[in-house]
Amino acid sequence: MSQPCILVADDQQDVLEALRILLKSEGFEAHCVSSPKEILEAIKGREFDALLMDLNYTRDTTSGREGLDLLDHLKALDEELPVAVMTAWGSVEVAVEAMQRGAGDFIEKPWENRRLLSVLRTQVELGKGRRRRQILEEENRLLRRQSQPVMIAASPAMEPVRELIERVGPADANVLITGQNGAGKGVVARALHAASRRALKPMVSVNAGALAEGVFESELFGHVKGAFTDAKRDRVGRFDMADGGTLFLDEIANISLGQQAKLLRVLETGEFERIGSSRTRKVDVRIISATNADLKKEVEEGRFRQDLLYRLNTIAIPLPRLSARGDDILLLASHFLERHGARYGKELDGFDAVAQQALLSHDWPGNVRELDHAVERAVLMSVGEVVRAVDLGLQGGEDDRLAELEEMTLEEVEGLLVKKALQRHNGNVMQAAAALGLSRSALYRRLERHGL
Repeated sequence: MSQPCILVADDQQDVLEALRILLKSEGFEAHCVSSPKEILEAIKGREFDALLMDLNYTRDTTSGREGLDLLDHLKALDEELPVAVMTAWGSVEVAVEAMQRGAGDFIEKPWENRRLLSVLRTQVELGKGRRRRQILEEENRLLRRQSQPVMIAASPAMEPVRELIERVGPADANVLITGQNGAGKGVVARALHAASRRALKPMVSVNAGALAEGVFESELFGHVKGAFTDAKRDRVGRFDMADGGTLFLDEIANISLGQQAKLLRVLETGEFERIGSSRTRKVDVRIISATNADLKKEVEEGRFRQDLLYRLNTIAIPLPRLSARGDDILLLASHFLERHGARYGKELDGFDAVAQQALLSHDWPGNVRELDHAVERAVLMSVGEVVRAVDLGLQGGEDDRLAELEEMTLEEVEGLLVKKALQRHNGNVMQAAAALGLSRSALYRRLERHGL
């Protein structure tokens, strides 16, 4: 653990040296300055755990007015910095005013070592608590908007994905997840984080593509109070929140070239500045990003930086569309049924046979997200103990007929299901036959009978 760093300010060099020696012997690092100007410059340049400052700097001044006025500047610059003030000309009035202006405690000169050290330790812990609270507030705000879906991936199509998660999850390599909208890229990102050594640290998600140019830096890097008109207080950015953990950047292909340049610098160095501050901050963050775009094509057409792509896709994980994950469709549907049933207070025993066939035969252009919404609708619309095909409300060409299978002849149903099975398995007769529970020769006979 690093030593707490105290900024010590006094216009007398012998006082600074005495404090430096005392603090060093007690496990503190002391950074010493001798004027209000140097205090402000130091705070702009780096982060301190606490400030111990004299109230008087001009020769023959004993009112403490310089230090009191400086407190106002300090609060505007970094309102979270704990400050302890000291003076040889102490009075109750000066102490009270210093506390009103933001000082955390007051020490009279000559100081008593035990009290001074106790005050500093208390202020350091208070500062850490404030920063932890600020980060937790931002994390809780985000978590309230995020769900934590379970990863269900039993199908052969998802086996490469499962293997990659197991293999690269524990590493710190940046990962790029690709796939259609709604395919479950966020779920895979959370699985990677859970499998990593960072699992006990936060995973912070942000839809990077949805951030307007004007708020991109503020969201990712944070800002200080007064940095712009609406900056009423300091704000922690997503990189700060994810320090030690994982930052998930969704829709990464949609950010502008200007935003890409700002992001690249952080990925290369781990360093950034909050808006309105020249103080450089450094973080340790693993980046997982996601997109439904072809980033190589975006690079070729000049819309995405090649050097940024190299930083993002140390490992690439492509996700299959839901229609290629036949074995997962009913498992996911059952999971969503349980979740939405609990949410709406309805106990349902599952899907009837026709509804199951409707689920398996639908093309799912919206992938897992569309399935989730379809099951939620079915929970709301169902009137019996099981979900029927009509409750799902699936739309699109032949899928409209699936809600009316009861009205179809057995021959028509068989022809439709055979056709859908072939589509789902990209024309592979052996896989389609296995999915339908038929031998290959039996499926060929049905293909001939139905003119397929």
